[in-house]
Amino acid sequence: MSMLELGYASFPILLVMIFLRAPIGLAMFLCGIGGLYFAMGSTNMFMAKLKTETYSTFSSYSLTIIPMFLLMGQFATLSGMSSALFKAAESWLGHRKGGVAMSAVGACAGFGAICGSSLATAATMSRVALPELRRYGYSGGFSTATLAAGGTLGILIPPSVILVIYAILTEQNIAKLFLAAFVPGLLAALGYIITISLYVRRYPDSAGTRAPTPYNERLRALIDVWPVLLVFGLVVGGIYLGWFTPTEGAAVGAAGTGLIALVSGNLNWKVFVESIIATATSTAMIFFIVLGAGLYNSFLALSQVPQELSAWVVGLGLSPWMVLSLILVFYLIFGCLMDSLSMILLTIPIFFPVISALDFGMSPEHVAIWFGILVLIVVEVGLITPPVGMNLFIINAMDRSTPMVQTYKAVMWFVTSDLLRVVLLVLFPAITLFLIP
Repeated sequence: MSMLELGYASFPILLVMIFLRAPIGLAMFLCGIGGLYFAMGSTNMFMAKLKTETYSTFSSYSLTIIPMFLLMGQFATLSGMSSALFKAAESWLGHRKGGVAMSAVGACAGFGAICGSSLATAATMSRVALPELRRYGYSGGFSTATLAAGGTLGILIPPSVILVIYAILTEQNIAKLFLAAFVPGLLAALGYIITISLYVRRYPDSAGTRAPTPYNERLRALIDVWPVLLVFGLVVGGIYLGWFTPTEGAAVGAAGTGLIALVSGNLNWKVFVESIIATATSTAMIFFIVLGAGLYNSFLALSQVPQELSAWVVGLGLSPWMVLSLILVFYLIFGCLMDSLSMILLTIPIFFPVISALDFGMSPEHVAIWFGILVLIVVEVGLITPPVGMNLFIINAMDRSTPMVQTYKAVMWFVTSDLLRVVLLVLFPAITLFLIP
């Protein structure tokens, strides 16, 4: 078997391992070291690669941004920012038809701006918003679908852990990717709010109503979200203004949210230790996936699969837009089966060279940034697409009384909104790029 054939044969083996419920990081790790062994006929190659890949990956300064953003999300939850965001949004929108659900989406967008993790955003906001949605008569499926969709804003609105990984893989500027994601993130939140409005008109019994909040209480609730605005402005604004690098910004954000949690009285030594352990656990999981993907992608590079695939696609004579559409459809399909981080790590080293070889009438940097945002969005859709939408399972675990089938039915409205947004951003790249110098 040739090196190229060995590379292609590794894909079905990897998929079988994933379908057998093997951890994705372990599956890629085993395929990587197994492929290197069969390619070279000895253990020397993969033992050397294991040593160098482990050091080069985990000594990367850029990767330190991940635990910092995760810790920032932990502290933000403790400081009561999630509750303040939801109360502020509910005070202004809650009296409208579907307003409490709209408030949940708005709060998810705000929390995503200081969290960077979709699963953390979905889990945190569910604890805050789900009781209120039930209190005002919102149906179970509609409530869980709304929170699952709103949770995806955690990885779209900067800062985003997934965008950091993409930037490292493609050697792009993290700050520019954050800036490019800002408008699509706002469009996502607006699209979900419009979807909620259409849903409650189609199913009037799915949402109850609540009395309007007096204006003095609305203003008081708005003032209570100042910590969120402070942290977001300091982190994201500081990065864009050049006050500090993205990694330094993440550290500043973690320190700021930790200080706010301490001042609010919610942070003691025991809780601090629990936050550190939770952050370390999540970081270890992400880093092991990164290591597994690094070894597997090293094997793929050795087998020449990415280069051959790129040459084959270019040789087909398809238009760049057709190739891009096929890649995005691939992401949508596999998003139903794999988690977002694994998909990014597995596919970007294969698809990015293909996209880079095509002419979209833009500079290579703009193509890379635009493609990154498109991939982020379709990966985000995978988080709420049945049957393996990770956010759906997170919400279902927090609301066992709602059958998963009801959540599946309601969430397809939000998936439709996401697909329309993808089409819009493909047709009009300027929406993503107009802030990029």
